[in-house]
Amino acid sequence: MNETFARRLTGIAGISAAAAIIVEVPLYFIYSGPPPDWNVLTRLLIGIVALAFLIVFVTAFRELVKRVSPGYEWVGSMAFATGMVYATVTLVSSGLEAGAVIATDHRIDPTIDVSGTYILYGSISRLMLAFFLASVGYAISRTNLLSRWAGRSAYVLAGVNLAFVPSLFFGNTPANFYAANGWGTTALMGAIFSYWLLAVGISTYRSATRLAVTGSPVLQN
Repeated sequence: MNETFARRLTGIAGISAAAAIIVEVPLYFIYSGPPPDWNVLTRLLIGIVALAFLIVFVTAFRELVKRVSPGYEWVGSMAFATGMVYATVTLVSSGLEAGAVIATDHRIDPTIDVSGTYILYGSISRLMLAFFLASVGYAISRTNLLSRWAGRSAYVLAGVNLAFVPSLFFGNTPANFYAANGWGTTALMGAIFSYWLLAVGISTYRSATRLAVTGSPVLQN
C-alpha cells in the first residue's frame, strides 16, 4: 500500500463511517416513548455499518502514519488499538440492544431497558474515544500528514470526551444531558465525532489528490 492509496482509503472510510453515523443519530429522537422495533433495528444496523467503516479507517490510518513517518508508527498503532476497542465495545452494545428488542414481544426503549449498555455506550466508549482522538491528534501534529486544524480539533474533542467519563455517577435517564446514558454522553458525542470524522475524511481524501499532483499532500492552516 503506497501513501496515495492509504490516504484515499483512509478518506473514503472516514467519510463513509461519518455519513452512516449522521444518518443514525436522528433516529434516536423520532419517538418520545419506546420506539417500534423497526426504528431500533434500523438505527442499530446503520450503526454497525458505520463501525465497520470505522475499523477500516483506523486500520488505514495506522498504515498512513507508517508510510509518512515510520518513526511514529507506534502512535498509529495506539490509534488503531484504541479505535478497535471503541468499535468492539460499541458493537457489543449494539448486539445487546438488538437482542433485547428481538426477544421481547412488546415495545421497549433499549437505551433504558438494556442496563448492560449504560457504561459501554457511556463512560467506557468516551474514554476509549478520547485515547483514540488524542493518538490521532498527536500523530497528525508530529508527522504533518494533515493540516494543523485536524490535529488540534482531535485534541479538543478528546478533552470533551474525557469530560463525560464521570457521567456514570449521574443516573440512567436518557433525557438528561449528563447521565450514564444521557443524550449528551451518547448521542451528542456521537454526532460531534461524526462531523469531525467527516471533515478529516474529506481532508485526507483531498490530500491524496494534492500529493499526486503537486508532491505535497498538506495545505497548512
